Amino acid sequence: MRDLMTKLTDLRFIRYIAASVGALAVDVGSFLALMALGMLAAPASAIGYSLGILAHWLLSSRTVFQDTVASGGTQRTKQKALFVVSALVGLGLTTGIVGGADAAGTDPRLAKVLAILVSFTATWLIRSKIVFRAASGG
Repeated sequence: MRDLMTKLTDLRFIRYIAASVGALAVDVGSFLALMALGMLAAPASAIGYSLGILAHWLLSSRTVFQDTVASGGTQRTKQKALFVVSALVGLGLTTGIVGGADAAGTDPRLAKVLAILVSFTATWLIRSKIVFRAASGG
């Protein structure tokens, strides 16, 4: 049974990586486009990340955690709210890392790479352990 659970967890993590890549394409594409239009790095990063949040919810709830998504009502609303909280944690990390690096004179694109790694790890842990945890039996 433990081997089966490990395999399912690994498949879920692989699907999460794929969903994250899709959301990341939205995030980074928006970030680079906004910077090319002359927007400052920190707000461009925040807007890009926010658009990525929407893409990630759609992908995560339909392809990664589809078996633990609440079917509706208050539980679904609570789950969406927790997802947004996890996204805000990632947004804060991303904006802080990119903004801090830019203020220090570091290339914001390099800071964005670090921010992606930090944010990915934080949101995976929050989403897999809290937002989409399987309901307790009973």
